[in-house]
Amino acid sequence: MDLNQLILSINPILILAVGGGLALILLIVGIVVSISSDRQTAEFERLGRYIKDDEVLSEKERSAPLTDWLNNRLAKSSLGERISVQLSRADLKVKPGEYIALIAIVMIFMGGLFWYIGGRGTTGSYVVAIIGMVIGYFLPGMYVKRQQSQRLIKFDQQLPDMLNLMVNGLRAGFSTMQAMEAISRELPAPISDEFRRVVQEMQLGLPMEKALDNLLGRIPSEDLDLTITAINVQREVGGNLAEILDTISYTIRERIRIKGEIRVLTTQVMYSGKFLSVLPLFVMGILYLLNREYMMTFFKPESFPCGYIALGLAAILIVSGYFAMNKIGDIEV
Repeated sequence: MDLNQLILSINPILILAVGGGLALILLIVGIVVSISSDRQTAEFERLGRYIKDDEVLSEKERSAPLTDWLNNRLAKSSLGERISVQLSRADLKVKPGEYIALIAIVMIFMGGLFWYIGGRGTTGSYVVAIIGMVIGYFLPGMYVKRQQSQRLIKFDQQLPDMLNLMVNGLRAGFSTMQAMEAISRELPAPISDEFRRVVQEMQLGLPMEKALDNLLGRIPSEDLDLTITAINVQREVGGNLAEILDTISYTIRERIRIKGEIRVLTTQVMYSGKFLSVLPLFVMGILYLLNREYMMTFFKPESFPCGYIALGLAAILIVSGYFAMNKIGDIEV
């Protein structure tokens, strides 16, 4: 019995059920562990390089050996640092090693799903499985980007209230650090969480300028950059910080108002781009359910390589159209 006959003799439903069940169990366990983990533990780990070695060691002992080994390998590379920055910007309490494992699980799940849809054992099914694995590779990154975008928008909307609270605190006689502590206590997340980290870093001995730079690294906002620049300039040359921040607050409020109006006007373009990008996939799925033989024509041996070229060209045109529509609706203020 050769390899192809052995593959065809295995029940594909059993393979899909076992693989999908394992992936689902691992995903649920990861989500439960991440949600149940203490938020202070994640903050402690991000500040671990500024804390004593014995405290860091006791924190590491709580990790699983495999995850700890993978995190240690990633921590020594630029890839792990980039992943950590992206997860921090999305405020996801996931370690780089866990994120890599999640990508692998999603790739296996999507590959198995596309392999089952593509014919289970035929030549075309393996090509479709590879396409599914590629899609699975990008899905976690798309989710992280979406979380970053939503968090950045929410942070920008809270920034004027933060500036007003800081201005009132400075006028009442607070120092800059005391005003930041008031922000971390009074305002809702995510701005309170970020300024709580700033205060913690400063309490650990980090200069204010460096702590604010770290904040800007986690929240890449143009309005926040303007605010931090004003604070740093005032610390160097002096001046009335309350008046400066009051003027910046008015400017930021006007920018937010204009951005909101532009977002309303460009929403139709954005959703049209998303709908037109998903529509071909939806039509292909309906045709696959109604007339499978017709859709599998792309993967027949006599259609090689024209079928694969047609699908690849269609994918390129769909992606290009999606980015073109987004570019039309992306208006800078």
